Amino acid sequence: MSATTHGGTPYYFVPGPSRHPVMASVGLFFLILGAGQWVNGSGWGAYSVAFGLAWWSVVLYQWFRDSVAESEGGLYGHKIDLSYRWSMSWFIFSEVMFFGAFFTALWWARVHSVPALGNIENALIWPDFQAVWPSSQAGATASPAGIVEPFQIVGPFWLPTINTALLLTSGITLTIAHHALQAGNRTKTIAYMWLTVILGIVFLGVQGYEYAHAWGDLNLKMSSGIYGSTFYMLTGFHGFHVLVGMLMLLFITLRLQKGHFTPQRHFGFEGAAWYWHFVDVVWLGLYILVYWL
Repeated sequence: MSATTHGGTPYYFVPGPSRHPVMASVGLFFLILGAGQWVNGSGWGAYSVAFGLAWWSVVLYQWFRDSVAESEGGLYGHKIDLSYRWSMSWFIFSEVMFFGAFFTALWWARVHSVPALGNIENALIWPDFQAVWPSSQAGATASPAGIVEPFQIVGPFWLPTINTALLLTSGITLTIAHHALQAGNRTKTIAYMWLTVILGIVFLGVQGYEYAHAWGDLNLKMSSGIYGSTFYMLTGFHGFHVLVGMLMLLFITLRLQKGHFTPQRHFGFEGAAWYWHFVDVVWLGLYILVYWL
C-alpha cells in the first residue's frame, strides 16, 4: 500500500482500516448526551458522562498504543514526521485562537462594555451605577439592582505568583530534559521529565487551593458579574490545559522509561514540549491581565 525507501521505511505510511474512530465517536456521543442532560437536571446524565469518559479513555489508550507500535516498528518515515509537525502546529494555533477569544472578552468588558454602561445615557436609567473595574461590589457592576453579591478580587500575591514560578521552572526543566535526550543521556532526560510532571501536578494543586479560597473566603463565584465569569473562564480553561499537558508529559516519560525515542527521532517528545511551552506563555498573559491589571 505504501511505497518503500531503500532503508525499508515506507515513504508515506497509510494505516489499514481501523475501528478506533467509530469507537471513539460512540464514547463522545454518550459524553455529550449525558452532559446535556446533566446540566438540565436529569440525574442519569452523570452516569452517561462517566460511561462516555471511560469508554473514550479506553479507546484512546488502544489507539495510541497502536500508533506507538507503528512508530517503534519503523513505519513512520520523514513524511509522517512532517505530517505530525504540521498537525501539532495547527492544533496549537487553534488553541491560540481559543484563548484569544477569551482574552478579547476580558478586554472588551473592561475597555468598552463597563465604561459604556456608565455613560450619560445610562446614568439617567441607572443613576446609582458605577462604571469601575474590577467590579467588586454590588452596584459597581453591570447589575445596578444589586443582584450580584459583594466579593473580593484575587490579587497576584501569593498563590498566582507561586504558580508562575512553578510553570516557568517547569519550562526550564523540560528544556534541560530535551537537551539531555538530544545528547543521548536518557537517565538525565527521565529525571528532569519526572520533575516537570511533578511541577505540573503541584501547579494544579495550588490552583485548586486558590479556587477554594476565592469561592469560600472571597465570595468570588462565576455569578460575580463579568469579573467572576472571565476569571474562572480564563483560569479554569488554562488549568484544564495544564492537566492535558501534564498527562502528555507523563506518557512521554513512561515511554522514555521503556526505551522509546532516540536523539534523532523523538517528535512525540517535541510535540508535548511545544504544547507545554504554549501553556506557559498563556499563563504569563493570564498572570498579567487577570491578576495584575
